[in-house]
Amino acid sequence: MGTALVYHEDMTAARLLWDDPEYVALLRGTQALSTEELQALSRQFDAVYFHPSTFHCARLAAGAALQLVDAVMAGVVRNGLALVRPPGHHSQRAAANGFCVFNSVAIAAKHAQQKHGLPFPSWAWLLLAVPRILIVDWDIHHGQGTQYIFEDDPSVLYFSWHRYEHGRFWPYLRESDADTVGRGRGLGFTVNLPWNQVGMGNADYMAAFLQVLLPLAFEFNAELVLVSAGFDSAIGDSEGQMQATPECFAHLTQLLQVLAGGRVCAVLEGGYHLESLSQSVCMMVQALLGDPAPPLSGPMVPHGSALQSIQSVRAAQAPHWMSLRQQGVAPVLSSSTRSPGQGPSPPMPAGPEFKTAAAQAVAALSSLLDQLRLRPTPPVRTALALPAPLDGDLVLPHDVLCQEGSAPQEETQAWARPHEALAQDKALSALGRVLHLLDRILDGQVSSGIAATPGPAVAATLDVAIRCGLSHGAQRLLCVAVGQLDRPPHLTDDGGTLWLNVGGKEAAALSMFHVSVPLPRTTGGFLSCVLALVLPLAYSFQPDLVLVVLGPAHGLQDPQAALLAALLRGPAGGRVLALVDEESTPQLAVVLARVLHGEAPPSLGPFCMASLETMQALMHLRGQLEPQWKMLRVAGETGRPGSA
Repeated sequence: MGTALVYHEDMTAARLLWDDPEYVALLRGTQALSTEELQALSRQFDAVYFHPSTFHCARLAAGAALQLVDAVMAGVVRNGLALVRPPGHHSQRAAANGFCVFNSVAIAAKHAQQKHGLPFPSWAWLLLAVPRILIVDWDIHHGQGTQYIFEDDPSVLYFSWHRYEHGRFWPYLRESDADTVGRGRGLGFTVNLPWNQVGMGNADYMAAFLQVLLPLAFEFNAELVLVSAGFDSAIGDSEGQMQATPECFAHLTQLLQVLAGGRVCAVLEGGYHLESLSQSVCMMVQALLGDPAPPLSGPMVPHGSALQSIQSVRAAQAPHWMSLRQQGVAPVLSSSTRSPGQGPSPPMPAGPEFKTAAAQAVAALSSLLDQLRLRPTPPVRTALALPAPLDGDLVLPHDVLCQEGSAPQEETQAWARPHEALAQDKALSALGRVLHLLDRILDGQVSSGIAATPGPAVAATLDVAIRCGLSHGAQRLLCVAVGQLDRPPHLTDDGGTLWLNVGGKEAAALSMFHVSVPLPRTTGGFLSCVLALVLPLAYSFQPDLVLVVLGPAHGLQDPQAALLAALLRGPAGGRVLALVDEESTPQLAVVLARVLHGEAPPSLGPFCMASLETMQALMHLRGQLEPQWKMLRVAGETGRPGSA
C-alpha cells in the first residue's frame, strides 16, 4: 500500500452526501446566474463569493475527499491527501461560509461511517453503530462548520486550534473558545484550542499535540483520522501571522500516523502564501509517504500564552477524559474568556509593524528552505544488521535493506577492548555490524536501522555505540534505554548526551541529562510516560541521533516498542538506531523495521488508566526537570522566558 494524491476530475462521479436538498439546489442554480445575481446571493453569506463554476468546483472537492476515504478504508492505499479548492471546514449544513461551500471533511466523515462500518474492539463503544473518526483541524481559522455538524456526536472527536485573540479574530465566535466542549451525548468530543497571540511556532504546535490531542486521541481510539489541512497556520501567511515552519507539518503528520492503523486522510483547506503553502504541503506528503521529517528548527520553548491556552483546554476537557483526569489537571479560568480590551492587539495588515513582521517571516522562510535543500534524504530509509540465520526468516517491506557489511576487524577490536563482554566472537561480530550500520547512519547513507547483539553484551555494545557516535559527528545523542541498564560511567553532563532509562528501579533525575523512570504496566501509564516525559525531553534536547535500546527482559510488548520507536523518529530527523537482544522474537525486529520505515505501529489495545503511583512519579519528574527542559512546561506564567 502507498499514499494517494487525489485531484482528478473523475471525482465528479462521487455522490454528494448533504442533508439539505434546498441548499444543494440553491448552489446548483448558481451556474446560470448573472454577475449581479451572484453578487447579491454572495452578500447573504459571510465571506463567500460565488462564481458560475463554484458548484462544479465544490462538488469536485467533496468528491475528492470521498474517493480518498474509499481508497484508504478499502486498503487500496495507506493514507493520502486531497488537493482541493474551495476549502470546506467553515461550511455548515445549509450555509456557505468563509470561502467554503460544501464541508468536504464532514461529508467524508459521514460517508466513511455509512459505507465503511467496522467491528468495534471495545465494549464501551458498542452503543455506537458507526466507526469512530478523529478530525484534526490545523487551519488557522476555527472550522465552526465542522464543529456545528458534529457537536452532539460522540462518534466523531473534533480537534481544532485556531487564532482567536480573545474573540477578536474571524469568525468572532464565543463558541470557538476552550470551554466549548460539545453538547448532549457529544460532551467532550469538541476540543477547541484558541491561540490568543500571533507568533506561535513549532514548539507551541508540538506542545498542543503532546499535551492535548494525542492523549485524547489514544483514549478515543479512532478507526480513521481526517485532517482539515489548512496551511495559513504556517510561517509567512498574512492571515495567520504564525511562525511554524514547513517541516513542523511533517512532524504533526507523523504523530497522527501512529493512530488508527495509519489511516490518515488529509484534505486541503486554507493557505495564502504560495511558497509557504507549497513547501508545507510537500512536507506533509513526504511524511505520508513514510520519509523521515527533517529536524525542527529554532528553540523548542513554547510561548507562555500558548501554554495558558493549552492548560485551559486540558481543564475544560478533564471531566470527560480519563487521560487528563488522572493527571490532576486543576480547573483554571480560560485566558481566552478575558474581555477583548485586556489583551494586546495584533499588528494590522496595513500597518508598519505588520509589514516588518511579514518581511521577517519571508526572510526566515527563505533561509529555512535553503537549509532544507542542503539536507538530502538518505538513499536507504531502513537497514537491518542481524545474524544471518535470523534475517532470512523475516517478512519485511521490499526496500528494507538487510545489511551484510561489518566494520573493519581492527577497528571493531579497538572499540571492544575495554569490555570483557565483547571478547567472545559472537559479541564481537555483532559489534562490527552495529558499528558499520552506525557509520552509515551518521554519513547520511541510511536513515534508521536495527541491530542485534547477544544479551550479555547489550550494555557494552551500547557503551561503544555512544562513544562511537559522539566521536563520528553526533553533537547531541539521545539514548532511551529500556530495561535494567545503567548509564555508562564515562558519560558526563556536558550536554552531549541525554540518558533516559525507562524501566529503572525508581523515578529519579540525577541531573538534567540523566533521568530514570519505572516502566508503567498499563496502556495509560505507558502513553503518559511517552507523551508527557519521553517526547517532551526528546524535542527539547533536539538530538541529531537517537539510540533506542531494548535490553534483556526489557518488559515492553511489541506494540509498545513499536510505538516508542515510531514516535522517536521525529526529534532527530529519522536518525534512529534500535539495539535489541538477539534472543528477542523475530517479530519484534519485523515490527520495529516496519515503523522505522514509516508504517503505523500495531494498536496498543484498550485504554487502561495509569496507576496513581505512575502518575505521581511522572509529575514529580516533570516538576524537577521543567526549569531546564521547556517542552515539559504545562502552564504559562507572565514574565517567564518564552511567555510572550
